[in-house]
Amino acid sequence: MKHNWKPGTMIYPLPAVLVSCGATPDEYTLLTIAWVGTLCSDPPTCYISVRPERHSYAILERTREFVINLTTVELARATDWCGVRSGRDHDKFKEMNLTPVKAAMVNAPLVEESPLCIECCVREILALGSHDAFIADVLNVQADDKYLDPITGKFDLSAAFPLVYAHGEYFSLGERIGKFGWSVEKKK
Repeated sequence: MKHNWKPGTMIYPLPAVLVSCGATPDEYTLLTIAWVGTLCSDPPTCYISVRPERHSYAILERTREFVINLTTVELARATDWCGVRSGRDHDKFKEMNLTPVKAAMVNAPLVEESPLCIECCVREILALGSHDAFIADVLNVQADDKYLDPITGKFDLSAAFPLVYAHGEYFSLGERIGKFGWSVEKKK
């Protein structure tokens, strides 16, 4: 038997990411976001949803550039901390011992400790209610070479132990079950 609940956001798990923004080192900041995702693969387009009252909102709205930094179990404390502390009152990079690094294509820093950094340029801001969606074009992706297979060059996300968010809690991803299309592959 299923129970009816009031409408809500129950699409879980989601990646718990650190979004970095700011055009100059004195305004660099981080915010933790789980309302993040892919919208299109060609052209590569993604979104982040941000409450207008967040400190970073005005920076994102003005600069229209940001970096989505995937997080890991190792970055879990910093990820949570950056989500409950305001950039108005804290230097999040400094207080969490994270390293801001100049991105290749956008005027926002990336987090050196992140295994994968996605550089984004805002295409449109869509007011939705409690959050506004920053719809962005992906301009560049930087992958930490310690997670690249030396033969194939493929990125091994599982080796980074990615952090995900589900209904108020953080989890690491479990074991790999298959790959896209495995259910219909012909036996060798």
